[in-house]
Amino acid sequence: MPTARLLDDVPGLPDTWLVTGVAGFIGSHLLETLLEAGKRVVGLDNFSTGKKENLADVEARVGPARWARFHLIEGDLRSRDACDAAVRGVDAVLHQAALNSVPRSMAHPDQVLEVNTIGSVNLFRAATEAGASRIVYASSSSVYGDVPTALRREPVLGEPVSPYAVSKRAMEQLAAVCHRSGGVTMTGLRYFNVFGPRQNPDGPYSAVIPRWIRALLTSQPPVVHGDGTQSRDFTYIDNVVRANLLAAARPAGSEGVFNVGTGHGTSLNDLFEELRTNVAELAGRPEAARTVPATAPPRAGDVASALADLELAERGLGYRPLVGLAEGLRHTVSWFAGTHDAQHTVESRR
Repeated sequence: MPTARLLDDVPGLPDTWLVTGVAGFIGSHLLETLLEAGKRVVGLDNFSTGKKENLADVEARVGPARWARFHLIEGDLRSRDACDAAVRGVDAVLHQAALNSVPRSMAHPDQVLEVNTIGSVNLFRAATEAGASRIVYASSSSVYGDVPTALRREPVLGEPVSPYAVSKRAMEQLAAVCHRSGGVTMTGLRYFNVFGPRQNPDGPYSAVIPRWIRALLTSQPPVVHGDGTQSRDFTYIDNVVRANLLAAARPAGSEGVFNVGTGHGTSLNDLFEELRTNVAELAGRPEAARTVPATAPPRAGDVASALADLELAERGLGYRPLVGLAEGLRHTVSWFAGTHDAQHTVESRR
C-alpha cells in the first residue's frame, strides 16, 4: 500500500524513531514506511528471529538516499547498554522485539519471559531516562486468555493460558508503571494474528498463513490443528503499520491499550479454502485447488476463537482497518509466489 495512505490524517509525527525487532516481519514494514516518509530510524535487533534479508529487501525498495537515514544497532534487549545506545536521541519508540508464538512459550517459557519482560523493562527505562516523548509497544490478543466469548474487549481479561500470554500481560503492566513514574506517553497495541509479506514460513513456531502458503506452493498438505472450526481475526500488516503511526501521534502524557484487528473472524477451514484458491489462481498452481489438508491434535495454549472489538481503538486512536482479509491474502500469496511486483504494478494502474 502507498505510504501516503498509511500516513493519511496522522499529523505531527516525530522525525527520529527507534524500531526494536527492526529485522523482523512487522519491524521491517515499519522501517520501510518511516524511511519512505523521510524519517530517520534507528533499528535494534539481535537477529535471533529477525532476518538480514528483510533489511536488504527494505533497502532495495526505499533506495540509497532514504536508506542512508537508517542506523542499525545489533544488540539484545536484555542488555541495558544496547538499549541505552538505541534510544539515544530518538523521539519515538516502536517496540516490536519479542520472542513470540504460544507453542514456543510452552516449550521454552524461561526464554520467552526473560526477553519479553526483562528486555522490555530495560527498554522502557532507557527510553524514559533518555527523554523519548512516546513509546508504542506490541502486545497480543493472547492476553485475553480464557475469556468465554469470542469477542475481545480491552477491559475484560481472563486467565492466561500460555507463558507467552503472561509475558505480554506483564509488559502491559510494566508499561503502565513506567507511565505513572516517568510520564512518558505509553500505548500498547494488542495484535490479532498479523500476516503479510516477509513473514517467516519456516520452523516450528511460524504462523499459520505463511506456513500454509509455503506448503501449497510446494505441493505439501498444510496441517490443520484441531477440527478447523477455530476462528481468528487475521489482520494484514498494513493495518498494523497504520495503528502504530496513529498511536505515535496520540496526545503527550497519555496511556492506554488498544486492539488491532479487523473486527471480522475467519475459521481455519475457511482460511484454507481461500488460500488454496489464491495459490491456484495467482501462483499458477491449479493442483493447489485439489489439496486436502492433514490433521493434527489441537495445540496446547491455543484458544478456540478470538475476534477484536475495535470500538475503543476507533475512538482512542482513530483506527479502522484499511485492508481486509481477501485483499491481504492476495498480496501475501503473490509475494510468496514471486509475483508480487507484477501484481502491485497492475493494481497501481487502476
